[in-house]
Amino acid sequence: MQLTPARQKEIAAWLSARTGRSFAARATGAVHGGSINECLRWQGEGGDAFVKIAGPAALSMYEAEAAGLAELAQAGAVRVPAVIAAGVVADHAVLALEWLDLRAAAEMDAAVQARLGEQLAMQHRVTARRFGWQRDNTIGSTPQHNEWHDDWVGFFRQRRLGLQLDLAARNGLDGLVVERGLELGEKCGVFFSTYRPVPSLLHGDLWGGNWAVLDGTRQPVIFDPAVYYGDREADIAMTRLFGGFGPAFYRAYQAEWPLDQAAGTRRTLYNLYHVLNHYNLFGGGYGRQAGEMIERLLAEFR
Repeated sequence: MQLTPARQKEIAAWLSARTGRSFAARATGAVHGGSINECLRWQGEGGDAFVKIAGPAALSMYEAEAAGLAELAQAGAVRVPAVIAAGVVADHAVLALEWLDLRAAAEMDAAVQARLGEQLAMQHRVTARRFGWQRDNTIGSTPQHNEWHDDWVGFFRQRRLGLQLDLAARNGLDGLVVERGLELGEKCGVFFSTYRPVPSLLHGDLWGGNWAVLDGTRQPVIFDPAVYYGDREADIAMTRLFGGFGPAFYRAYQAEWPLDQAAGTRRTLYNLYHVLNHYNLFGGGYGRQAGEMIERLLAEFR
């Protein structure tokens, strides 16, 4: 997406109006920010901004992300980028966040990993009365439905697993895999026969690419959330899906708030949601991986 100088000037004026600070007429340059958005650094008086830009239809996604970051910030546990504003400017959806000088999580030592584990456990102790959230959001670019629900198993079956399976069926996933996935959904309550999760404040998309460290302070920072209140095991399960979290992270989390002894048995169930989502976003081998995960979980009932 190429922004003309005139449109960049409009965005700069919008940033200035939202902050009361002067911003340069043009972005400093593009930065890495994923495949969905164009991401830019914008130089400003008294602090730069990290600016995401997409088509106008992305506004609701940006507004939900801003609300999620605000909810995480209010928890006062793990640092998140502060929200400047979200809106439509120059025919583009725009989300502006404070600029943070971050270092990749892969470069961090055990002490920083441990700090993240401690702080995430503190975040998870922020709870709600029910499972869900005040608004829907997205997981990647896939809609994520968060209507409040009293029962976690029902919430996960309907709002998470069922939605992804329906979407996967429309996207061409093998019908037998979908059928077996629906069978798993009907049976998955067995995994919770002796475990009653509380509705914890979750990041929701906590893979290794969504955390980094604030340069100079060694303070962990999480970003790009898909916030909702759910079983904290879902966040921890995803940390193991693609790597990026070391032994010190898990030891520190356990010391702060130990997981249920059977958490490992539910890990595949929770990560199935994300693998199905990757199939729906990218296709390819994720469909086969989802099918294998479903069969492993159904084997528990034999």
